[in-house]
Amino acid sequence: MTTAARHGGDRIAEALQAHGVPCIYTLCGGHISPILSAAKARGMRIVDVRDEATAVFAADAAARLSGRPGVAAVTAGPGITNTITALKNAQLAQSPVVLLGGAAPTALQGRGALQDIAQRPLVEPHVKRFFKVRRVRDLGPAVGAAFVLAHSGVPGPVFIECPVDLLYDEASIRQWYADAGGKGTALADRALRWYLNRHVRRMFDGSQDAAPAAVHNVAVPRAAETRVRAAWAALSKAERPLAVIGSQAVVQSQQAEALADAVARLGIPVYLSGMARGLLGPAHPLQLRHQRRTALRESDCVLLAGVPCDFRLDYGKHVRRSATLIAANRSARDARLNRRPDIAAIGDAGAFMQALAQQAAPQDGSRHAGWLATLRARDDEREAEIDAQAAVAGEFVNPVALLRALEREAGEDALLVADGGDFVATASYVLHPRGPLTWLDPGAFGTLGVGAGFALGAATTRPDREVWIVFGDGACGFGLAEFDTFVRHGIPVIAVVGNDAGWTQIAREQVKMLHDDVATVLARTAYHEVAAGFGAAGLLVKRQDEVAGALRQARDLARQGRPVLVNVWLDKTEFREGSLSM
Repeated sequence: MTTAARHGGDRIAEALQAHGVPCIYTLCGGHISPILSAAKARGMRIVDVRDEATAVFAADAAARLSGRPGVAAVTAGPGITNTITALKNAQLAQSPVVLLGGAAPTALQGRGALQDIAQRPLVEPHVKRFFKVRRVRDLGPAVGAAFVLAHSGVPGPVFIECPVDLLYDEASIRQWYADAGGKGTALADRALRWYLNRHVRRMFDGSQDAAPAAVHNVAVPRAAETRVRAAWAALSKAERPLAVIGSQAVVQSQQAEALADAVARLGIPVYLSGMARGLLGPAHPLQLRHQRRTALRESDCVLLAGVPCDFRLDYGKHVRRSATLIAANRSARDARLNRRPDIAAIGDAGAFMQALAQQAAPQDGSRHAGWLATLRARDDEREAEIDAQAAVAGEFVNPVALLRALEREAGEDALLVADGGDFVATASYVLHPRGPLTWLDPGAFGTLGVGAGFALGAATTRPDREVWIVFGDGACGFGLAEFDTFVRHGIPVIAVVGNDAGWTQIAREQVKMLHDDVATVLARTAYHEVAAGFGAAGLLVKRQDEVAGALRQARDLARQGRPVLVNVWLDKTEFREGSLSM
């Protein structure tokens, strides 16, 4: 392919190719067709979905797992408005996403063209930058700038508005504007032609001289060495140190193994959250899973690596005032959110942990053995309670027992996608991710409906992995149509739907407080039949003794290349009593 592009879509595709983009997630539209065609011609995979939000969720997941920005492309107007929730989710999860959005022709914007709306006011609050491209020559540079911006500093989504008349070939666009100018001889007609000819010249001015797409390395922000030494000094003096590691610590996904080694070298007890779940494997002796609030209140030195003091830490109240608080975060705002740390290490949290570990001598485990034993005993006690809860028999399937069975059946390479409320929150306590980057959940926004898109992004980015979606029955409804996408693109995900016929996380507290179940009741819907209607395999499970066999059958079908949905009728559970978040 020569550097002289045939049309604007070629210019964008060349820039994407230069940045090593393997896949674009999309829902087609005439405004963006040249981008998709040109990308396909250059060997990029085009995965078309049934809802634009799915495309952005998929790009989000691809970014988290690959360490490079994920790319989605959607058409103008409603195509873009449909992505807003997914964009906001990526922004709050700090995921580097590049969204290419179509737009009405430049000369017709604001004049009632098809799907023409003011897109900037809608999109700009949810992205790091809104690029509004007005000339063909600027398309490639805009993509390059978007990639740098999406992944620099605090990562996040970036939007590029690509008007349709910048994307098609110059001859066609000139002819379109000539036709629009008409052939009238009145002064107004001649003035219109003059205006349109000037407009076209400006659009294409310099397009033949545009330089090839440039790729720029993004520097990793690092905390000052003084902050590293201060943090190590505080941890060295602590009797009950504790670390909490979150998603931002694994933004550099290629450094996940090195981060795990650093945590082990530090030798202090650790809780993992978000994308950091699984960082230490399923059973590392330093990792704790339960009673985090109690542990934080007892600790005399708490290290938050890529974790803000938001609602998940009760706005900082979980950490006692007398404790030394260390906050490592790319965002100065997040490091100081609701609670000013004693030591703020502003920079990449994963790199900070690795630098901190270089200060440490190999740990023999004896210094904090008593503290770790106390925490471990609580974990063991809670695991025993979970086993007891899993043993309770009922009319249908015990949700805790189902998750224990999934834990046993899933492959060693399993990648788990979590999408739901009560059932998925229970799963976060019961399931043990197999290794680094094997757990995907929405993040701080708590968005329902991420499951299908996340699984799509995971399966296309890590085709070597066995991908499972853990669905609540409410969340399943958002992405059920994407089983058509899985079938068409040969993506053999396994979805397990915890079907308790309700929005249980809401119902539990609503009924208790308001004595009303209004709008929280669902049906025992045949989700498996819907999946089968799209060409996937659908399995129904109503009894506990059917669970193990169904999960094995699902894995066998997935190995044959078929997506599968296992619809499991659940009994109600009080596992998460009192879990309402504010």
